[in-house]
Amino acid sequence: MIELSLHVLDIAENSTRAGAKNVYITIEEDSAGDILLLEISDDGAGMKEDMLNKVTDPFFTTKTVRNVGLGLPMLAQAAEKTGGRFSFGSKEGEGSRVAAEFRLGHIDRQPLGDMASTLVTLIAGNTDVDFIYRHRHNEKEYILDTRDVRIEIEDVPINALAVLSLIREFIQDGLREINSEA
Repeated sequence: MIELSLHVLDIAENSTRAGAKNVYITIEEDSAGDILLLEISDDGAGMKEDMLNKVTDPFFTTKTVRNVGLGLPMLAQAAEKTGGRFSFGSKEGEGSRVAAEFRLGHIDRQPLGDMASTLVTLIAGNTDVDFIYRHRHNEKEYILDTRDVRIEIEDVPINALAVLSLIREFIQDGLREINSEA
């Protein structure tokens, strides 16, 4: 994967397949500390303890459509290539947590990519799941919580094109605001 947003999409989709009703996506950019932290956690089915050691094995997957599971191993490799680190935790019946830390300014760090499109894709395809996206850039923070969106739109489906368009615009505006230097 060439962008971190695609890793987010892959991992969050895994969360939805594991029955998560809430998926938490956190991105923290700390320029002074030269750190980019990406974390996805959920309240899905979680994993049995004996499976935890296998998640970074590219030849292990819980999916039945293919024999390899490259998502987490590729994310781990991408983080470690920048001098960062990767961690995965899961508890059966409680959910999972993936965290990857990157050196923000490292030449080999993948670009973040289009988080607005990633989130809109997740929301459009998983109408029964809530996504809580928190993005911190130094001292500024942007939060999108689909539970709040559902309250605002009342009976309108969250995957209605007009709603998705507004969500995309809201995310793009929020990210522009936290990334501005003014």
